[in-house]
Amino acid sequence: MIKVNDQITIKDWELTEQFARSSGPGGQNVNKVSTAVELRFEAARSPNLPGPVKTRLKRLAGRRWTQDGALVLFVQETRSQARNREIARERLRELILKACEKPKRRVPTKPTYGSVKRRLKAKKVRGEVKSLRGKVEE
Repeated sequence: MIKVNDQITIKDWELTEQFARSSGPGGQNVNKVSTAVELRFEAARSPNLPGPVKTRLKRLAGRRWTQDGALVLFVQETRSQARNREIARERLRELILKACEKPKRRVPTKPTYGSVKRRLKAKKVRGEVKSLRGKVEE
């Protein structure tokens, strides 16, 4: 069970872990022990996640979100299977916490009258400088 915050806790039945052989350094150990972890979280079917959090999580997950609504995290950072499991669960927790944050609504602003005037004046000056670069008529 993963406790994300006071409202959201993920039960063990929602998580599936598979182990695979990890790449990278490790000598003969790499060929014998399955240390890489693939954590699969059935996010779309999770009763603990509110709808808006699910949609934000889907956008944050990107390619890690599958067609059937699962979030897949693959971790092979350390040589220890237990440590890779901890890292995967922590990443999932952080991702869900990030999805819980409501994005601030953008308030459209208008440029000030003075800034518009300054911009147009600068454009006019620049245009005059460029027009003076032409061929000289004799």
